[in-house]
Amino acid sequence: MNKLRGFEIAKGFEDMEITIPVRKTARSAGYDIEACEDTVIEPFQPGMKPTLVKTGLKAYMQDDEYMMLCNRSSNPGKRGLVMANSVGIIDADYYGNVDNDGHFMFSFYNFKDEPVFIKKGEAIGQAIFMKYLIVDNDNASGVRAGGFGSTDKK
Repeated sequence: MNKLRGFEIAKGFEDMEITIPVRKTARSAGYDIEACEDTVIEPFQPGMKPTLVKTGLKAYMQDDEYMMLCNRSSNPGKRGLVMANSVGIIDADYYGNVDNDGHFMFSFYNFKDEPVFIKKGEAIGQAIFMKYLIVDNDNASGVRAGGFGSTDKK
């Protein structure tokens, strides 16, 4: 079978009974992503870092594709959860990287006054696979050197 795009369990999460994402309807753009462990997201305080909610997943795709991580539409209004980066971008070369095997996570801030409890198996967001275009005279030749936030390291 020729693999085009999909999800796999990231190294270190094989025994955690993680659900491989699926679309819920024939016209859904996104694959529903679940938390792979219980997580508490504390109320936002100025200067605090966002909470990373683990998925235990990695995604493979074609070289001219990326995966967009999006918040659930109900999260901001009902739970006070917003993604710290608004939209997450997972590049094709993130898959299998040496730092974390391509494990992707959701980065949240909680704008409610009380902690938000995420349970293992709870849907936390969506993943959408997309094609991208490049500009004339593009000559990118770099090679990913690590995982999360590694493309800006010198």
